[in-house]
Amino acid sequence: MSDPARETLKRQFLKGAGLADARRETMAGDASTRLYERLHLADGSTVVLMDQPPATESEPAAPDASPEERAAKGYNALARLAGGRVDAFVAVAAYLKGRGFSAPQILTFDVENGLAVLEDLGDDLYANLIAGGTDPLPLYEAAVDLQVALHSEPPPTVLDAPGAHWALSTYDDLALKTYTELFLEWWPKYADLPPFPDAARVDWETLCAPIRAAGERGATVFAHRDFHAENLIWLPERQGLARVGLLDFQDAVKAHPAWDLLHLLQDARRDVPPELEAAMLDRYLAARPQLDREGFLSDYRALAALNAARILGPIFARQVVFFGRPKYIAFMPRTWRYLERNLAHPDLAGLRAWFDRWIPVESRPREPLA
Repeated sequence: MSDPARETLKRQFLKGAGLADARRETMAGDASTRLYERLHLADGSTVVLMDQPPATESEPAAPDASPEERAAKGYNALARLAGGRVDAFVAVAAYLKGRGFSAPQILTFDVENGLAVLEDLGDDLYANLIAGGTDPLPLYEAAVDLQVALHSEPPPTVLDAPGAHWALSTYDDLALKTYTELFLEWWPKYADLPPFPDAARVDWETLCAPIRAAGERGATVFAHRDFHAENLIWLPERQGLARVGLLDFQDAVKAHPAWDLLHLLQDARRDVPPELEAAMLDRYLAARPQLDREGFLSDYRALAALNAARILGPIFARQVVFFGRPKYIAFMPRTWRYLERNLAHPDLAGLRAWFDRWIPVESRPREPLA
């Protein structure tokens, strides 16, 4: 049910922007607290209204906040999330556009009330095009090339745009720990398993701490943070890297260069064949010969395994158990396949043994037999 006060606020905002007469069309949403509407203008063009009520999110933390200060603020501060702050979206968009990438142009915004009007990049999401039969290879090549270009310069400490100022935080050990520990809480609730005993939790920390440390140690590049086929739009009328439209980047951080790649190549919402993943990793590493290949791939596999746990627990399992959203059940078998693909490498034998001991194979989600 819509909030009448919020609706009044949106109408006032649109009136002030000269958009009071636009026809409003609700757009499909996701699991976030943001809402989007496509605004159809009298001249036939369209723009997008982003609605992010500030009160629905806990506050983010400054990059130099202590662990205690972050814990006091809540989950967004611990996990290095922007808390839905519109100024984060505006500042990140300005940075990306300044680098020549296709983030939406911000036409007007209201930080205090969490509203913005954006350029409409269209509906040709990578996910939609691939589902419709488009060859994924050129799309993935362009996305990987964008990552190479994005990683060619060190990230700024602060992102600035007229009317918006946002400090770029590091995706650090505490953020990674916050996410992965929630797997221990939510997976047993979903899978009807007993709570993990202290021994399992101690072993989990022993195994995951070095992976988190590698993630923080390698945090040297700008990371979109949610770089996958449902946040990328194909814009073939543009040239070069500008053909890749970018969405949902407000939670950007300084992170390990593997982070965005593993989101793209182990996409929880669509199958990425192992051959395509391997080819795109080869493409990225060939373009960045200064990287130690084996070290990078080791970090990639380990961080991808932790990310799979992050998705399975606090995202998918929690959405099903706590919010009653069963659609996420369909994504779980794929994410387990990615997890097991990573755990198959000898580097992760200890973590594989942990899963084998505490989460029996028969209790893991699988696709129904044909």
